[in-house]
This record gives sequence, structure tokens and C-alpha cells, in this order.
Amino acid sequence: MSSQASGGPDRWTPRGDARYLTEQAHKSCRQLGVERIDLWQLHRIDPEVPREEQFAAVRALLDAGVIRHAGLSEVSVADIKEASRYFKVATVQNRYNLSDRGSEAVLDYCTEHGIGFIPWYPLGAGGLIKGGSVLDRIATAHQATPGQIALAWLLQRSPVMLPIPGTSKVAHLEQNVAAAAIKLTADEYARLTRLG
Repeated sequence: MSSQASGGPDRWTPRGDARYLTEQAHKSCRQLGVERIDLWQLHRIDPEVPREEQFAAVRALLDAGVIRHAGLSEVSVADIKEASRYFKVATVQNRYNLSDRGSEAVLDYCTEHGIGFIPWYPLGAGGLIKGGSVLDRIATAHQATPGQIALAWLLQRSPVMLPIPGTSKVAHLEQNVAAAAIKLTADEYARLTRLG
């Protein structure tokens, strides 16, 4: 579920008024053909609407049975704490990957409090993928792709990590799933961690 309204091609602006959030949750139920959405994400906190109003709208959706669990996206630890006054935060979806660790404090908070962490852009490794890099050498040692090693690192980073790499090809899906079986050594994990 998105709490964003289109602002034109490739432009999305947050929209978090209670009426809009409620309408969108009901619309999502209709489009999915379900009576209740099991996990609904507030995709952005609208800076133009008091966040308390947005969190109260999520609480109302939970109370009405429109959604079963609620999560947040692109938030800070302070946002999670405030939202937790209104509802149990089930998941947090922030940008996080091997080369982008800007949400390290949020991940640590989620780990400590048992909140699922969904890293978006989980395979973003940028220049770390180039031939001869640490990532490339570790991938070769495991007879794996650099993407599989990046996913394996994420999975070892925290027990609450829930990466959902996007793909349109079955072969890539199978590669991504196979990453869960890769166990990095302590040295490999440390070397990859230092890259960030």
C-alpha cells in the first residue's frame, strides 16, 4: 500500500491525511480481492500532516480489521518510537544494502525490538561488484554471484532481515533464494562489513 500520490511521471509526493490513507487501504483490499491486508506499509510519513494523525489513521485501520499488521517505510528510530504509541510496528522498510548503511541505527533498533526489517534496494552494491573486488573474490570462492553474496551478508547481518529483491526472471529468483544457503565465514562477513 502506498501513502503517496502521483505528482506526475516519476514524481511521487507523500500524502498522509487520514481520509486518503483509509481510502487507499480499502482500495487495495478491493484490488487484491481480499477482506483484509495482512501487512500494510505506511510508505512515507507526510511532512505536511502531523504524524500523530497518520499513526492514528493506521490504528483505526487495524481496529476496523482492514489491515492485520502495520509497518513503516523510510523512517527514523524516533518515528518508530512515536508510531509504537499507536500500534505495534510489525516491519520497517528502509533503504539498506552492502554499500548503503544509512539506516544502521534503525536496523539495530529493529533487531533489538524484534521488528522485521525489509531492506529496499537490497542488491545495491554499486562499485563493490567490479571484478577483483572483495565481493567478487568472495563470490568466486563460494561459486556464487556477487548478488548472492550481498544477500547472504544481509541475512547474516540480523535475524529480523527480510530482503525482497525484485526480479522478473525465474533464474534470478532461483539465484536469490539460493543465497539463503550461503554461509559466510566470520572473516568474509567482517571483510564485507568493512566495505560499508
